[in-house]
Amino acid sequence: MRRVLLTLLLLAGFVGAWAWVASLESVDDLTLASPGEVAEAFEDDWGLLWDNAWVTLQEVLLGLAIAVAAGVVFAVGMHLSRALRDAAYPLLVGSQAIPIVVLAPIFVLAFDYGIGPKLAIVALICFFPITVNVLDGLRAVDPEQLKLMRSFGASRLRTLRAVELPAALPSFFSGLRVAATVSVIGAVFGEWAGADKGLGRLVLLGNNQLQTPRVYAGIVILTLMAVALFALASLAERLACPWNRKETPA
Repeated sequence: MRRVLLTLLLLAGFVGAWAWVASLESVDDLTLASPGEVAEAFEDDWGLLWDNAWVTLQEVLLGLAIAVAAGVVFAVGMHLSRALRDAAYPLLVGSQAIPIVVLAPIFVLAFDYGIGPKLAIVALICFFPITVNVLDGLRAVDPEQLKLMRSFGASRLRTLRAVELPAALPSFFSGLRVAATVSVIGAVFGEWAGADKGLGRLVLLGNNQLQTPRVYAGIVILTLMAVALFALASLAERLACPWNRKETPA
């Protein structure tokens, strides 16, 4: 409860500072909309905002699901094969050096203007944190546990299933929290590159049409979407890894 109150207090302070800066005569309304104007945009354009938010949310969830499936499989493959890890890890790191704003138009040309390029961009952004965290979790298993499994005559796959994968779950959820947050950024970049629906496109059009309150309303929804996905990933970790909870000292 104390944490919630502190968060609400900080949020109230941020909104108050935002309203004060927006009320200054030197600040143009076309540059910064006040919280009241953003609230009016929510009321006036709620149907438009909701329809586009649903499109963006679908892109985020599907792209994140693809990244999770591909990232876990790829991490397990690199863990089991030293040759694959040595060959693929530098390429995996190098893939993150390419700006996504450069890749987005290429994906649009490759997959057309449908949902395909958005999913590819979201999956590419989310793939790296999931893969790296799962791989680190698999490699950080206690060696004594592995020796114990070998002493029982367990096969390599049995050891992976019974010891290494459960031990890597906390690391997986750490990567999932990061991926869930940046997935929204990927969807927006994909929609900026080419789309006819979505919050990213709505924000871009609103900026070009000088509809500043609508732009800020879209940004607020995107922020809430990222926070909600982060919270869901944290909740899933608490349910899947009850042994990983840290007890607070009295």
